[in-house]
Amino acid sequence: MKHFPTALFNVWAGRPTPSFALSLFLACALTFGFYTASYMRIPVVPLYAKSLGAGTATVGWINSVFFLTAGCLSLPVGLLSDRWGRKRVAFWGVFVVSLTSFALAWAVTPMHLMAIYFFFGIGLSAYGPTMMSYVADISPLTHLGRSYGWYTTSLYVGMSVGPAIGAWIAERFGFQDVFVASGVVTAGLLLVLAFFLPPPPPSGLKAGQKLPLGHATGEVLRSRPLWGCWLMTLGLCFGLGMFVTFIPLHARQSAIPIASIGLIFMVQGISNALFRIPFGHWSDRTADRRRLVALGCVGTAGAMAGFGASGLLWHFLLCAAILGASLALAFTSIGALIAVLADPRSRGLAMGGYNTSIYFGIMAASATMGTVIVSKGYFFAFAAAGLLTLVGLVLFAFLMKTPR
Repeated sequence: MKHFPTALFNVWAGRPTPSFALSLFLACALTFGFYTASYMRIPVVPLYAKSLGAGTATVGWINSVFFLTAGCLSLPVGLLSDRWGRKRVAFWGVFVVSLTSFALAWAVTPMHLMAIYFFFGIGLSAYGPTMMSYVADISPLTHLGRSYGWYTTSLYVGMSVGPAIGAWIAERFGFQDVFVASGVVTAGLLLVLAFFLPPPPPSGLKAGQKLPLGHATGEVLRSRPLWGCWLMTLGLCFGLGMFVTFIPLHARQSAIPIASIGLIFMVQGISNALFRIPFGHWSDRTADRRRLVALGCVGTAGAMAGFGASGLLWHFLLCAAILGASLALAFTSIGALIAVLADPRSRGLAMGGYNTSIYFGIMAASATMGTVIVSKGYFFAFAAAGLLTLVGLVLFAFLMKTPR
């Protein structure tokens, strides 16, 4: 850290030879700013859509378009970052997200919002897997866990802080001001990304030499361990989707005050963020990261079962703390595992699959478990979500049975 000023000067002067610490610091700072600005709109757009005459179903479709687009495009855009370069693809992702922020301020119909959220999904899919690949590119193998601990902490804190800032701006100044503020912040990040973020170290290939497209895609899609990591991520995010979508309804039915429901989410967010850095260091020191993934999965399944049986505020708070810590443990190790398993030349594609699993897992829970709750109740639905998470663990264990 003490060499930051010299390293920054070298980057500005066109001599990109900064330290690993500086590169990671800038990647984390950019990611914190990007997700803070992007998620400022998350609690505001549904209310804005209602003010434009959208019904509840239409609001759901607007969010679904975003998740579906980001999930479907994370794989191909991750592959694009392998071929075009991390900085170039990340730059265009931030640029598109900035444009969508300004466009929201001019939207006058719910269909406008839906179209804008389609492009928002494109921008997010370009940034997410690309920057995860960048962190793996710059990190020594001995520091992958702690790198992802710092990186995902900055990401998660941004996702937690952004909605609070957006809601405050909307209440004080109005919806349009939220969108303009989001656009201005992301536009400013473009300058930092373009002029200060060092490029990842060269892959060792000669100029113009690329891994053949078909070979790169086939190598990643045939990798059993990578599929194990993706399916485990899908199962964990199914549980996360249950928490995000249905805990407010479950807690309200249990007579928990609305303000206390916000406390449940805050406890989960704080637990998730605080444990990622120490768990990242633990991941680097363990002999087998698969055990940490398994431990995090069991904790997530236990939290799901606990939520189903909860009826008092302290029950919900305890399960939220366990869920946050369990997700922090599992995701830091999964990110490091994917970075190790994937060929550096196709790492963007592997991280794209990881991000696709995140979006599809959350979307699947939101889309399917409401019907289960209506017919079977919250206890059965949350227990089923925990069981599905454990199914993901079984598949993970089977597919990861390899000396590698």
